Amino acid sequence: MADAAREVWITGIGIVSNLGEGPDAHWDALTTGRPQPDTKTFAPYIVHPLAPINFDKQIPKKGDQRQMEAWQRIGTYAAGLALESAGVKGSAELLASMDMIVAAGGGERDFAVDASIMTGIAGAADAGIYLNERLMSGLRPTLFLAQLSNLLAGNVSIVHGVTGSSRTFMGEEAAGYDSLRIALSRITAGQSSIGLVGGGFNAERPDLLMIKEFGGYNLKNEFHPVWQRGAQGGVAIGSLGAFLVIEERGHADARGAKRIARLAAVQSDRSKRRSGDVTASLENLWKKISTRIESGHCAVLSGASGAEPATAEERAFFAQHPDLPVRASGTYVGHADEPSFAMNVALAALALSRGNLYPPFDESGVERPMTGQLRQIVVTGVGHAWGEGMALVEAGS
Repeated sequence: MADAAREVWITGIGIVSNLGEGPDAHWDALTTGRPQPDTKTFAPYIVHPLAPINFDKQIPKKGDQRQMEAWQRIGTYAAGLALESAGVKGSAELLASMDMIVAAGGGERDFAVDASIMTGIAGAADAGIYLNERLMSGLRPTLFLAQLSNLLAGNVSIVHGVTGSSRTFMGEEAAGYDSLRIALSRITAGQSSIGLVGGGFNAERPDLLMIKEFGGYNLKNEFHPVWQRGAQGGVAIGSLGAFLVIEERGHADARGAKRIARLAAVQSDRSKRRSGDVTASLENLWKKISTRIESGHCAVLSGASGAEPATAEERAFFAQHPDLPVRASGTYVGHADEPSFAMNVALAALALSRGNLYPPFDESGVERPMTGQLRQIVVTGVGHAWGEGMALVEAGS
């Protein structure tokens, strides 16, 4: 939990998704719009595609754009928006002292090469020899290097000049929890004063849908809000980028930065995922922050993916706390593994800065209107396969 002597505040938000670009577009869509997933392009799978983005605005050099995969362009763009929002973009002195922690996947596959190998191996005299030959000749070293997870951090450094310490965490949703947890811990411990945290995710990939389908995770055929996907569940993945600038209060005030919302706590866990483990894990995380909760003034922004049984077990946790109004952002922006947690913390900060929660959108009874004044939001994260996280975000004062 954050040391009161070194409060940590969100001073910059950079978000892009199918809802658009930036806080205003997202707030407008959450308060007045309806989810608009793509049910046709990758049918029977359902995807939330990225809204049209002019990448030139944050990545001006075409050469930089060309050498990035889509997830890197998305993340680098969102990072630029966060730096711009915080008023530090172009400030060499601040950028040189800024920590950067990125939550990243392992890169995108060359789908054409994979497809040709899978087609050819069926008729090969010796499958092992054929596979080794194709792996040696079909995959260039440059292709492999382009898939390194830490290249997003590298691109952010090159394009935006963030040259302080850099860390990249892998591990799907858990990477998102821990990237923010470590960034917060470094500032509260006095090891850092300002940090950039987040990631990017490209959902519009046949190879990724195939991997999710191998695990039985994909939502198919018909779209439903997260809480209404039935016993089999289903994940509708979404392309998005989310970065936050977080900052020690005195550091922010000294440079005249706007404090959007306080990041009061971030916790993470990894249960064994036996029956009931997710509910117990969330309850344990809740106990670590519950003494700070203001009854009647706190809501929950859930990162539930729709995967089962994890989503049902998260619902069971909410049933133990019926006084907390709940919203699931995945209904609108989809689920994006690594950067989902940063996106949800950003949306929580956005709601707190506007002073109210966006309306419920489901018929399951999990989501209901909020009657009290909104002063706190608990952000939950439950990985589709592994990992649980929780953050407490508070209104400015």
